[in-house]
Amino acid sequence: MSDSPTKNMLCRGPKNRREFLRLGASALGSLSLSEILAGRALAGLNSDRSTDTSVILFWMWGGPSQLETFDPKPNAPTEYRGPFHPIQTSVPGIEICELFPRLAKLSNRYTLIRSLHHEMASHNDGSIELLTGKTPLVADPTSTAKSEHPDFGMITNRLRTARPDGLPHYIGIPTQPFMTRPTYLGVSHSAFVTGDPSVATFKPSNLTINAGLNGARLEDRLGLQRQFDRFRRSTEEGRSLEGVEAFHRQAVQLLTSSSVAKAFDLNDEKPETRDRYGRHLWGQSCLLARRLAEAGTGVVTIDALAPKQGTPLYFSWDDHANAQPGWDLAKGMQWRAEHMDPALATLIEDIHERGLDRKILVVAVGEFGRTPRLSSANGCIGRDHWPQSQSALISGGDLRMGQVIGATNSKAEFPTERPLRPQDLLATIYRHLGIDHHFEFRDFAGRPIPILLHGEPIS
Repeated sequence: MSDSPTKNMLCRGPKNRREFLRLGASALGSLSLSEILAGRALAGLNSDRSTDTSVILFWMWGGPSQLETFDPKPNAPTEYRGPFHPIQTSVPGIEICELFPRLAKLSNRYTLIRSLHHEMASHNDGSIELLTGKTPLVADPTSTAKSEHPDFGMITNRLRTARPDGLPHYIGIPTQPFMTRPTYLGVSHSAFVTGDPSVATFKPSNLTINAGLNGARLEDRLGLQRQFDRFRRSTEEGRSLEGVEAFHRQAVQLLTSSSVAKAFDLNDEKPETRDRYGRHLWGQSCLLARRLAEAGTGVVTIDALAPKQGTPLYFSWDDHANAQPGWDLAKGMQWRAEHMDPALATLIEDIHERGLDRKILVVAVGEFGRTPRLSSANGCIGRDHWPQSQSALISGGDLRMGQVIGATNSKAEFPTERPLRPQDLLATIYRHLGIDHHFEFRDFAGRPIPILLHGEPIS
């Protein structure tokens, strides 16, 4: 239902376009990183233009049910409506699932999109559609496909200018979506991934120098690196490696910059703030994402699949009936909501309270929705894949909040108002990032490939 008391308008105004460069985050002492940075400079990717906006993607991989999250249907037949009830939010007329009481109190600070839809019914294909805006040419029901085009984080990484402090422009916590590849942009534009952190300290495993590497040994390693660079320059043709030392220093800066270390240091936060987010992987990931976006990272993805110990590793939103013995839609949703509700709600609160809601755009979405009709197996209920209807939550980004955009029919089967595609959501994200979604790259064959073939910012 389109029951918002406000107009179904999202974007308020254009942002400045910018070009950015992302500094790669390979291991310390890597030869390839300095070569990559040099090559990117020779390709003319540096730019003086930049803006200060960021996107945090709360990636709900596996496909969250629209009925058990943001598009409940309490009047649907029993075999559709599911095990939970809707609750009223702080905005009259807007209801969400009862599992999200903290989010319900904040509905004036986010907008729900209920009319997203596409045709890709497998996990990888649907993820590629949502993250790259490119529809796979051949459907892959096995969910093993990899993208032929970069995702929006990689594109942001490619177009943004390198930060002087070495903070990457694309960071995945604790990893990046596994089905997307930078392809013709080059591997250097992949996300810097934090690695699986300790939930107790939440110190990213990939932001450390090997134990025992003191300042003297670091200088020894850099000296050896420079010798290799000089040797390679003397034996290779052309100017492709000129200035490698300067770019290598840029790469090392990631591991030696005090400002980067500060951005990653959650001990800088008050204990009560960390408690509000939740002392689990989703909670601390959301807090870290806010710190990184505030510090200047362009795109941060939160892809944390196992928020606490004792739960299935890589557990996702894939709620088929009896997907695991004794585990079904109801148990999965209760377990996830216990962690997602405080984590995402506190992230939204924190961004608004700190005056960051113009700078940071939060997007919570998965690759598709779930079948409106429930299925059952061995006493467990579930829902299967359903790209024809899905919901998304967005907050901040200097956009209109406290409303619902689009609607589905009485069983959440398909859109009935304002049908929107993933490309429209991506165009909205690009607009916030200051990126022209019509901009063209060249693929390996030299053919022009626009960032989006279709789709416009949601208005």
